[in-house]
Amino acid sequence: MTKDQPRVLVVEDEPALAEGLAEALGFQGYDVDVADDGERGLDLAMRRGYDVMLLDVMLPRLDGFEVLRRLRAAGRTVPTILLTAKGAEEDRVRGLETGADDYVTKPFALRELVARVAAQIRRTRRERHEGDVFEADGMRFDLGRLVVQKDGEEIVLTPREGEIIAYLRSKQGNVVTREAFLLDVWRYPTATVETRTVDNTLAALRRKIEGSAEPRLILTVRGKGYRWGGG
Repeated sequence: MTKDQPRVLVVEDEPALAEGLAEALGFQGYDVDVADDGERGLDLAMRRGYDVMLLDVMLPRLDGFEVLRRLRAAGRTVPTILLTAKGAEEDRVRGLETGADDYVTKPFALRELVARVAAQIRRTRRERHEGDVFEADGMRFDLGRLVVQKDGEEIVLTPREGEIIAYLRSKQGNVVTREAFLLDVWRYPTATVETRTVDNTLAALRRKIEGSAEPRLILTVRGKGYRWGGG
Protein backbone atom coordinates (compact mmCIF):
# COMPACT_ATOMS: atom_id res chain seq x y z
CA MET A 1 0.00 0.00 0.00
CA THR A 2 1.35 3.43 -0.93
CA LYS A 3 1.42 6.16 1.65
CA ASP A 4 -1.79 7.96 0.63
CA GLN A 5 -3.67 4.98 -0.77
CA PRO A 6 -7.33 4.90 0.40
CA ARG A 7 -8.51 1.71 2.12
CA VAL A 8 -11.88 0.11 1.36
CA LEU A 9 -13.58 -2.75 3.22
CA VAL A 10 -15.97 -4.92 1.20
CA VAL A 11 -18.36 -7.02 3.31
CA GLU A 12 -20.14 -9.30 0.84
CA ASP A 13 -20.92 -13.05 0.99
CA GLU A 14 -21.40 -13.61 -2.77
CA PRO A 15 -17.88 -14.67 -3.87
CA ALA A 16 -18.20 -13.57 -7.49
CA LEU A 17 -19.53 -10.13 -6.54
CA ALA A 18 -16.95 -9.66 -3.78
CA GLU A 19 -14.16 -10.58 -6.17
CA GLY A 20 -15.50 -8.24 -8.85
CA LEU A 21 -15.74 -5.35 -6.40
CA ALA A 22 -12.24 -5.95 -5.07
CA GLU A 23 -10.82 -6.11 -8.59
CA ALA A 24 -12.62 -2.95 -9.76
CA LEU A 25 -11.59 -0.96 -6.69
CA GLY A 26 -8.05 -2.28 -6.80
CA PHE A 27 -7.79 -1.17 -10.42
CA GLN A 28 -8.65 2.36 -9.25
CA GLY A 29 -5.74 2.28 -6.82
CA TYR A 30 -7.59 1.42 -3.60
CA ASP A 31 -6.28 -1.02 -1.00
CA VAL A 32 -9.13 -3.50 -0.49
CA ASP A 33 -9.98 -5.99 2.26
CA VAL A 34 -12.86 -8.46 1.88
CA ALA A 35 -15.00 -10.15 4.53
CA ASP A 36 -17.62 -12.78 3.67
CA ASP A 37 -19.79 -12.56 6.80
CA GLY A 38 -21.01 -9.90 9.18
CA GLU A 39 -18.94 -10.89 12.19
CA ARG A 40 -15.70 -10.84 10.23
CA GLY A 41 -16.64 -7.51 8.66
CA LEU A 42 -17.43 -6.01 12.05
CA ASP A 43 -14.13 -7.25 13.48
CA LEU A 44 -12.12 -5.72 10.63
CA ALA A 45 -14.00 -2.41 10.76
CA MET A 46 -13.46 -2.16 14.52
CA ARG A 47 -9.74 -2.97 14.39
CA ARG A 48 -8.59 -1.23 11.23
CA GLY A 49 -9.09 2.19 9.73
CA TYR A 50 -10.96 2.39 6.41
CA ASP A 51 -11.92 5.30 4.19
CA VAL A 52 -15.11 3.58 2.98
CA MET A 53 -17.00 0.36 3.74
CA LEU A 54 -19.25 -1.40 1.21
CA LEU A 55 -21.68 -3.41 3.34
CA ASP A 56 -24.15 -6.00 2.07
CA VAL A 57 -27.38 -6.18 4.06
CA MET A 58 -28.08 -9.92 3.76
CA LEU A 59 -25.06 -11.52 5.42
CA PRO A 60 -24.46 -14.70 7.42
CA ARG A 61 -23.87 -14.46 11.19
CA LEU A 62 -24.71 -10.74 11.44
CA ASP A 63 -26.76 -8.81 8.90
CA GLY A 64 -25.54 -5.48 7.58
CA PHE A 65 -27.95 -3.43 9.67
CA GLU A 66 -26.60 -4.98 12.88
CA VAL A 67 -22.99 -4.56 11.77
CA LEU A 68 -23.62 -0.88 11.12
CA ARG A 69 -25.58 -0.40 14.35
CA ARG A 70 -22.71 -1.84 16.42
CA LEU A 71 -20.11 0.24 14.59
CA ARG A 72 -21.99 3.49 15.14
CA ALA A 73 -22.66 2.59 18.79
CA ALA A 74 -18.90 2.15 19.23
CA GLY A 75 -18.25 5.58 17.71
CA ARG A 76 -16.85 4.27 14.39
CA THR A 77 -17.70 6.78 11.68
CA VAL A 78 -16.35 5.03 8.57
CA PRO A 79 -18.45 6.17 5.56
CA THR A 80 -20.67 3.24 4.63
CA ILE A 81 -22.48 2.35 1.41
CA LEU A 82 -25.12 -0.37 1.89
CA LEU A 83 -25.52 -2.99 -0.84
CA THR A 84 -28.73 -4.98 -1.01
CA ALA A 85 -31.13 -6.77 -3.33
CA LYS A 86 -33.98 -5.19 -1.42
CA GLY A 87 -35.48 -2.11 -3.00
CA ALA A 88 -38.29 -1.39 -0.56
CA GLU A 89 -38.42 2.13 0.79
CA GLU A 90 -38.53 0.95 4.41
CA ASP A 91 -35.21 -0.87 3.98
CA ARG A 92 -33.55 2.22 2.50
CA VAL A 93 -34.90 4.36 5.33
CA ARG A 94 -33.78 1.84 7.95
CA GLY A 95 -30.28 1.77 6.51
CA LEU A 96 -29.94 5.55 6.49
CA GLU A 97 -31.40 5.86 9.99
CA THR A 98 -28.90 3.27 11.23
CA GLY A 99 -26.06 5.44 9.98
CA ALA A 100 -25.42 4.53 6.34
CA ASP A 101 -24.05 7.31 4.12
CA ASP A 102 -25.36 5.91 0.84
CA TYR A 103 -27.51 3.04 -0.42
CA VAL A 104 -27.21 1.02 -3.66
CA THR A 105 -29.72 -1.59 -4.80
CA LYS A 106 -28.55 -4.71 -6.64
CA PRO A 107 -28.00 -5.17 -9.50
CA PHE A 108 -25.83 -2.11 -9.92
CA ALA A 109 -23.20 -0.92 -12.38
CA LEU A 110 -19.66 -1.31 -11.04
CA ARG A 111 -18.70 1.98 -12.61
CA GLU A 112 -21.41 3.82 -10.68
CA LEU A 113 -20.45 2.16 -7.40
CA VAL A 114 -16.76 3.03 -7.86
CA ALA A 115 -17.81 6.63 -8.49
CA ARG A 116 -19.85 6.63 -5.28
CA VAL A 117 -16.84 5.31 -3.33
CA ALA A 118 -14.66 8.08 -4.75
CA ALA A 119 -17.31 10.67 -3.86
CA GLN A 120 -17.41 9.49 -0.23
CA ILE A 121 -13.62 9.68 0.04
CA ARG A 122 -13.55 13.19 -1.44
CA ARG A 123 -16.31 14.34 0.89
CA THR A 124 -14.72 13.05 4.08
CA ARG A 125 -11.27 14.36 3.19
CA ARG A 126 -12.68 17.76 2.27
CA GLU A 127 -14.71 17.96 5.49
CA ARG A 128 -11.70 16.91 7.54
CA HIS A 129 -9.73 19.99 6.50
CA GLU A 130 -12.27 22.47 5.20
CA GLY A 131 -11.73 25.87 6.78
CA ASP A 132 -8.70 24.60 8.72
CA VAL A 133 -6.54 27.71 8.41
CA PHE A 134 -4.44 28.85 11.36
CA GLU A 135 -1.16 30.49 12.33
CA ALA A 136 1.57 28.98 14.49
CA ASP A 137 5.19 29.96 15.15
CA GLY A 138 5.07 32.69 12.50
CA MET A 139 3.72 30.36 9.81
CA ARG A 140 0.30 30.26 8.16
CA PHE A 141 -1.17 26.78 7.68
CA ASP A 142 -3.93 26.10 5.16
CA LEU A 143 -4.68 22.40 5.46
CA GLY A 144 -7.51 22.57 2.95
CA ARG A 145 -5.03 23.66 0.27
CA LEU A 146 -2.17 21.66 1.84
CA VAL A 147 0.21 24.61 1.99
CA VAL A 148 2.25 26.35 4.68
CA GLN A 149 3.37 29.95 4.16
CA LYS A 150 6.73 30.66 5.77
CA ASP A 151 9.03 33.64 5.25
CA GLY A 152 7.17 34.64 2.09
CA GLU A 153 7.36 31.18 0.52
CA GLU A 154 4.89 28.33 0.21
CA ILE A 155 5.69 24.83 1.47
CA VAL A 156 3.50 22.19 -0.16
CA LEU A 157 2.28 19.36 2.09
CA THR A 158 1.26 15.86 1.07
CA PRO A 159 -2.24 14.68 2.12
CA ARG A 160 -0.61 12.46 4.76
CA GLU A 161 1.38 15.40 6.18
CA GLY A 162 -1.78 17.50 6.33
CA GLU A 163 -3.56 14.73 8.22
CA ILE A 164 -0.68 14.40 10.68
CA ILE A 165 -0.79 18.12 11.53
CA ALA A 166 -4.59 18.15 11.81
CA TYR A 167 -4.53 15.03 14.00
CA LEU A 168 -1.88 16.43 16.35
CA ARG A 169 -3.77 19.72 16.70
CA SER A 170 -7.05 17.92 17.39
CA LYS A 171 -5.50 16.39 20.50
CA GLN A 172 -5.06 19.87 22.05
CA GLY A 173 -1.51 19.36 23.26
CA ASN A 174 -2.04 15.82 24.56
CA VAL A 175 0.44 13.09 23.67
CA VAL A 176 -0.32 10.98 20.58
CA THR A 177 1.28 7.53 20.58
CA ARG A 178 2.89 5.98 17.52
CA GLU A 179 0.28 3.22 17.61
CA ALA A 180 -2.52 5.82 17.50
CA PHE A 181 -0.92 7.44 14.45
CA LEU A 182 -0.70 4.10 12.65
CA LEU A 183 -4.33 3.28 13.35
CA ASP A 184 -5.98 6.67 12.82
CA VAL A 185 -3.77 8.37 10.19
CA TRP A 186 -2.01 5.54 8.35
CA ARG A 187 -5.07 3.29 8.83
CA TYR A 188 -2.80 0.29 9.30
CA PRO A 189 -3.32 -2.56 11.78
CA THR A 190 -0.54 -1.67 14.22
CA ALA A 191 0.66 -5.26 14.63
CA THR A 192 1.87 -5.39 11.01
CA VAL A 193 3.81 -2.12 10.73
CA GLU A 194 6.94 -0.89 12.50
CA THR A 195 6.34 2.25 14.58
CA ARG A 196 9.60 3.54 13.10
CA THR A 197 7.45 4.48 10.11
CA VAL A 198 5.87 7.18 12.27
CA ASP A 199 9.21 8.43 13.59
CA ASN A 200 10.73 8.74 10.13
CA THR A 201 7.71 10.53 8.67
CA LEU A 202 7.35 13.02 11.52
CA ALA A 203 11.08 13.74 11.52
CA ALA A 204 10.91 14.54 7.79
CA LEU A 205 7.81 16.71 8.27
CA ARG A 206 9.48 18.58 11.13
CA ARG A 207 12.53 19.33 8.97
CA LYS A 208 10.26 20.42 6.14
CA ILE A 209 8.30 23.03 8.07
CA GLU A 210 10.58 23.88 11.01
CA GLY A 211 14.02 23.46 9.46
CA SER A 212 17.01 22.70 11.64
CA ALA A 213 15.97 24.92 14.56
CA GLU A 214 14.81 23.55 17.89
CA PRO A 215 11.34 22.07 17.26
CA ARG A 216 8.48 24.18 18.59
CA LEU A 217 5.48 22.67 16.81
CA ILE A 218 5.98 18.90 16.47
CA LEU A 219 7.37 17.92 19.85
CA THR A 220 8.73 14.50 20.82
CA VAL A 221 7.66 13.12 24.19
CA ARG A 222 10.36 10.60 24.98
CA GLY A 223 9.09 7.06 25.36
CA LYS A 224 5.48 8.04 24.63
CA GLY A 225 4.96 9.74 21.27
CA TYR A 226 4.36 13.27 19.98
CA ARG A 227 2.33 16.37 20.76
CA TRP A 228 1.51 19.66 19.06
CA GLY A 229 3.30 22.63 20.57
CA GLY A 230 1.59 25.39 18.60
CA GLY A 231 -1.72 27.08 19.13
